[in-house]
Amino acid sequence: MGKVDILRASIIFDLDGTLIDSAKDIQWVANKALSEIGVTPISYQEAISFIGEGAPLFVKKMIKARSIDSSKHDFLLEQFLKFYEGATQFSKPYDDVVTVLEILSSSHDLGICTNKPLKPALKILKHLKLEHFFKCVTGGDNEFGRKPDPRPLLSTSSSVGDGICIYVGDSEVDAETAKRADVPFLLFSEGYRKTPVDQIPHTYQFSSFDKLPELIDKVLESSI
Repeated sequence: MGKVDILRASIIFDLDGTLIDSAKDIQWVANKALSEIGVTPISYQEAISFIGEGAPLFVKKMIKARSIDSSKHDFLLEQFLKFYEGATQFSKPYDDVVTVLEILSSSHDLGICTNKPLKPALKILKHLKLEHFFKCVTGGDNEFGRKPDPRPLLSTSSSVGDGICIYVGDSEVDAETAKRADVPFLLFSEGYRKTPVDQIPHTYQFSSFDKLPELIDKVLESSI
């Protein structure tokens, strides 16, 4: 047995745009909130462009895009969060995610560090029957703040295990978080990134989840 076979990693995942395609649900949430004040809905592409930095900033971007008076921010955020917890109708895991999580969880400790608020994150994980794979789920409303602050990632990693921390995400925010935490970053290229892959710092990138286990092994091999 090689050394890489006995190394155990703490593999931490982003959620939206990484493990699950949830943009349609988030768009639905945003438009339900906007309907409360009679404002034109946002498009699917707008929703994707707003995702990644947490609900408060999503709402700020939505307000700017629709030239809404900033005084309505708190009300819109309240409505957004209210509808968010029940938004499970369109979200689904990306191809091969479940199979790969089964493979990885047999040898490593898994967690989630997302800017999605904790309650909606737990709700969608339970709805998709994914929650049992993860030893810790950290939402964007945690005590440390939101990514790219590295503390939520490092706290999640220490909670799931003491192996080398590897972060898996899809965005510029995730890349910056990994950089600040000084951990390897594996970039899922088919999520909600806004810039080309070659402009996002990463250790390795992948477009299909069936490639992820071998990339995890490569990271572990390089750490020996």
